[in-house]
Amino acid sequence: MQVDPDSATGQPPVHWLAVAVPTPAHSSLAEPLTYRADQALAPGTLVRVPLGAREVLGVVWANDLPAPAAELAVQVRPIAGALDGLPPLDDHWRALIGFTARYYQRALGEVALAALPPQLRTLTSVQLARRLKRQSAAATVQPGTPTLEALSGEQAAALQAIEAERGPFLLFGATGSGKTEVYMRAAADALARDPAAQVLVLVPEINLTPQLEARFAARFGAEAVVSLHSGLTPAQRLGHWLAAHLGHARIVLGTRVAVLASVPWLALIVVDEEHDPSYKQQEGARYSARDLAVYRGHLSGAKVVLGSATPSLESWHASTPAPDGPGRYQRLAMPRRIGTAATDDPNAGLPRVRRVDMTRQPKGTLLAPPLLAALTERVGRGEQVLLLLNRRGWAPVLACGDCGWKSECPHCSAYRVFHKIDRTLRCHHCGFTQRVPRACPSCGNPDIGTLGRGTEQLEERLVELLAEVRRPDGSPVQVLRIDADSARGAGRLEAQLAQVHGGDVDVLVGTQMVAKGHDFRRVSLVAAINPDGALYASDFRAPERLFALLMQAAGRAGRDAASGMDSEMWVQTQHPKHALFAALKTHDYPGFAAGQLKERAEAGLPPFCHLALLRAEARTQEAAQGFLNAVAETAAEALAQGELAEAFSNLTWYPAVPLTVQRVANIERAQMLIESPSRMALQRVLAACQPLLHALRASAEHKAVVRWAMDVDPLAV
Repeated sequence: MQVDPDSATGQPPVHWLAVAVPTPAHSSLAEPLTYRADQALAPGTLVRVPLGAREVLGVVWANDLPAPAAELAVQVRPIAGALDGLPPLDDHWRALIGFTARYYQRALGEVALAALPPQLRTLTSVQLARRLKRQSAAATVQPGTPTLEALSGEQAAALQAIEAERGPFLLFGATGSGKTEVYMRAAADALARDPAAQVLVLVPEINLTPQLEARFAARFGAEAVVSLHSGLTPAQRLGHWLAAHLGHARIVLGTRVAVLASVPWLALIVVDEEHDPSYKQQEGARYSARDLAVYRGHLSGAKVVLGSATPSLESWHASTPAPDGPGRYQRLAMPRRIGTAATDDPNAGLPRVRRVDMTRQPKGTLLAPPLLAALTERVGRGEQVLLLLNRRGWAPVLACGDCGWKSECPHCSAYRVFHKIDRTLRCHHCGFTQRVPRACPSCGNPDIGTLGRGTEQLEERLVELLAEVRRPDGSPVQVLRIDADSARGAGRLEAQLAQVHGGDVDVLVGTQMVAKGHDFRRVSLVAAINPDGALYASDFRAPERLFALLMQAAGRAGRDAASGMDSEMWVQTQHPKHALFAALKTHDYPGFAAGQLKERAEAGLPPFCHLALLRAEARTQEAAQGFLNAVAETAAEALAQGELAEAFSNLTWYPAVPLTVQRVANIERAQMLIESPSRMALQRVLAACQPLLHALRASAEHKAVVRWAMDVDPLAV
């Protein structure tokens, strides 16, 4: 609203603006702040405003505020300036950010500014104008080449449903069934319908982005495709974001951060590997990019396709038709791999699963003799083998057999991992690193050994076992390890993957980062070395994650039609008769999901209830737990009566407990679980708890608390 405080003075009218700014963590300034401007600015305009002694970037959230009282108006500070030349962020984007902040219980400005490229916060209007000049006009999408392969019947049916129905869609397709081709054809259809349309494609991890980006660029033209992820340089991220915001990029491909990017003419959203836990942010605003993608499609009218061979149980349940499920998603099934006839058994092209009973193998066996023989045979034929061991380093623990000393981290309640490659003990939580001691630090025993195995040890042992084996051309066998350690460094992972795709590697040893999404055409055998750890874990989602990981790993084998019928998945386990491995053997995800959902329904776990975690960090465990228990007591006193009484009665508050790793970097961590059958009741109570949390944190009694956080819909409990 424009206000002329004194028309006789002839001063220009004043505009009162609500501006979302990046307020400090845990401050009570969660809502936009009021500023004044001498010119009218549309909602969504980026502005620079004073905040304390700093000048920060903000987003105009509303431009129609009533004039404050005279004594307050003189205290309102003016904006420092607007970023001219950049179109305002649209209504759909602001609605998405507002929902994210409300649902995940974070400050509006925190979410809004975190969604913008960091370099944008420091640019002047002149610098921004230069970068806008570099942006080309809207890219012209190249038409599909005439050499496109014919679609399978299942692919054609899925595309027809996506074209005809509203969705959201759950594309349940076996590994190698051609889901990526469905994504690209659906994108081509969306772009053909509207010359301004844009498509957003999400992948769970950065290492999958170059592979998928190359395929989309080959189909639609490199100018039409940009990527958005944290691995880009600040300048690259700004340039790609501007291309998406201005509509120059027709296809935006990225990790979870891309779901909050400004893509004004969104027509289609694809979430590949939608089950992957990497879509859940684990710090700051702990949002689920998958869930926000569905909500964003609802806001903008874009169609949403969630794709996976092992959907999350929440998505599987949501796609179950009534009366057995809510039927919110439409399930599209593609159970057969490309190259398998429609009349064949759907499992015909999938790898045969073999279970190795490790209780019948000699103690300390790393690779069972039958697996080693099969591996040797495959390598001798020129085929590739992938070995999955989801633990990096040489061994998880270094220990003394005399006095019982173990390589505990002095700063965390965890063990330091032994890395033989550089002879260090390294904590994977706080990063504390030391050289390996020559003798036991406790008793002086020089004969200290390792407990457990990691990828470094498996790699070295394979080199020894395969020293006499030769490739078809007579050259020695090549073993490559890919994990977070070996892939560290710019371009390192891409170079390693190029070696695998080029056939320069015979045996690939890796963690889960190589077990999903990659199209290794020469791999014909996959083996899981030690997957039993998750079978009896305390986290109720552990079996779901393990089954997904093993199914995805199995999907790397036999993707080439020539080797598909002869491909294998080996599982070395102490529990070969476990129901999870029985379902894996028959590739029976629906059967596994039915059993898990039945258990969760009986236990009252998601998706049949809704969870939130309150977490606190303090110098002592007593202070962290005391703060959380005080929150529960204060909430019961303040909210059990009045308008929130009914909502509060629908919640169950559990006592505060330490986290599994309760101390990290000398900070004690505790959490409190809150559950409710009603999502709305949980949201109302959590919102009402915000001022209580701020007040308790500021009290003298809880000064020892370093920080607190809310995690809505947590993945790990």
